[in-house]
Amino acid sequence: MSIDWNWGIFFEAAPFGNTTYLGWLWSGFKVTVAVSLCAWIIAFFVGSIFGILRTVPNRFLSALGTGYVELFRNVPLIVQFFIWYLVVPELLPADIGMWFKAELDPNIQFFVSSMICLGLFTAARICEQVRSGIQSLPRGQQAAGLAMGLTLSQTYRYVLLPNAYRVIVPPMTSEMLNLVKNSSVASTIGLVEMAAQASKLLDYSAHAYESFTAITVGYLIINALIMLSMYFVERKIRLPGYMGGK
Repeated sequence: MSIDWNWGIFFEAAPFGNTTYLGWLWSGFKVTVAVSLCAWIIAFFVGSIFGILRTVPNRFLSALGTGYVELFRNVPLIVQFFIWYLVVPELLPADIGMWFKAELDPNIQFFVSSMICLGLFTAARICEQVRSGIQSLPRGQQAAGLAMGLTLSQTYRYVLLPNAYRVIVPPMTSEMLNLVKNSSVASTIGLVEMAAQASKLLDYSAHAYESFTAITVGYLIINALIMLSMYFVERKIRLPGYMGGK
């Protein structure tokens, strides 16, 4: 079967927006990067907090961390997107909910809902990685910190977490890649990211192969940059005895 490729379609004027089809894809590329970056910041900090809670010697706090992980890991991501966009605003105080639904720009609504959903969903996975990283360390490290007079929180801050993060750089890199790919699901609630722009390009130009080849390249570029960046981070922070350090 022959395919009638037409790469020049990207430089043709789009039906609206005063731009080209390539401009549509570039706009979606920027939205994908922005929502992924914001979601990752949320995921890292929330996941770290709950990961720590899962390892502290307190049954209630540990159960709280476990409950968070089970909740967010066992509900399909697409369902969580609709919950954050349609249900959560209804649960907010009336004034805030009405402001979010009626006064806020729809594109900002889509972005905020997607950012929070992706961030908290990924945080459940980061939580498990932080927990595993802490528990993989020799128990003597925590004992040594406490013996030196550090409080438990100081022991986590200065002893356990710096070493645990070094151990979990590779799996965290994988989660960053997954987060970027999961951002495409945000198109289901209206976020016009890269996948949504490709679908729109297909609807108006009927060039399916070019549209989805272009966003495939876009995702590969983003993930290649992430992998390259994390490779240098891993080399910079590695310690002897961990992650192949010499």
